[in-house]
Amino acid sequence: MILTAACGAVGDLSEVPSKKPEKPASTSASACDVAGDDFAGDVELARCLTESFWAKEFQAAGGTYQPVQDFIAYDAKSGPVCGGEKALPENAFYCPDGHFIAYDATWLRAMYDQMGDGAVYVVIPHEFGHAVQAQLENDFSYNVEQELQADCYAGATLGGLINADLIQAEEGDDAELLTNLEAAGDPTDAWWEPDAHGTPEKRQEAFATGFDKGVASC
Repeated sequence: MILTAACGAVGDLSEVPSKKPEKPASTSASACDVAGDDFAGDVELARCLTESFWAKEFQAAGGTYQPVQDFIAYDAKSGPVCGGEKALPENAFYCPDGHFIAYDATWLRAMYDQMGDGAVYVVIPHEFGHAVQAQLENDFSYNVEQELQADCYAGATLGGLINADLIQAEEGDDAELLTNLEAAGDPTDAWWEPDAHGTPEKRQEAFATGFDKGVASC
């Protein structure tokens, strides 16, 4: 099927991820024993599979992936501090100061309930994309470049997991992914703003590019 956005076709995602792994990984470094059959399971499975994917990518390139030090669920009143700034509600983020990922569990759960499990498989791989950027010491002139690359990395992660037969498609998953990417996009294309993430169309296109063409395309 063709994944389309308002601007037209942005990529060919003939398969998109389901919340359940088709088979376990073959090595202990990538084995994910959790079942993605509810919100908590999907969150943990997305984390495990994403880190497994990047460990293999780094190894293939002659490097070593450093797993995040912590993976924190928080609410609006108890978010962790990153660089002296308290976590914002309705947000997920990677913190280079401590090398951890944190997410507002109430917010992510609401998206999961309203838009499907695609929310988890967009948000979590995206934040791990930022953890990868930190390890690669990528340099960006604008924030939007960093965010769109993280979207591309997220698409590459899901495409890679499907190609490895670690996850499989369920009917309607493509629509869930589009909906979540659309909801996360900026209302205007003010790409120069310090917090710009990209319009819905640009985020969908970046994700689809990674999905279709892999990490090297990002």
